[in-house]
Amino acid sequence: MSTTPATPGTTALAPEIAARLKRTEDGLLPAIAQQYDTGEVLMLGWMDDEALHRTLTTGRCTYWSRSRREYWVKGDTSGHVQAVRSVALDCDGDTLLVKVDQSGAACHTGDRTCFDADVLPLA
Repeated sequence: MSTTPATPGTTALAPEIAARLKRTEDGLLPAIAQQYDTGEVLMLGWMDDEALHRTLTTGRCTYWSRSRREYWVKGDTSGHVQAVRSVALDCDGDTLLVKVDQSGAACHTGDRTCFDADVLPLA
């Protein structure tokens, strides 16, 4: 397992895609996972060039875990797989929208989404 995200340009990510990405200082992009057919927002993960390349080529969401400092494929340990339906880059090139077919819970807590448990009150 890697202990740091891949340096831009050191992965097999297509150069024309890599050139469009605006990464954080640590080389990452936020990746919003959304259920492809309902529009339900499932979770937010982080991808570097290598994670995006793996996601695009395997059809399974691969993220960079900032806490574990390694790549993880959603569902490899939980069985709650995210099958990729499409990947879009936002207009600024700094956020990914990954439309998936989620199997089971998306959140590590066991909730369907990471946004189910703590809805804040509006004033």
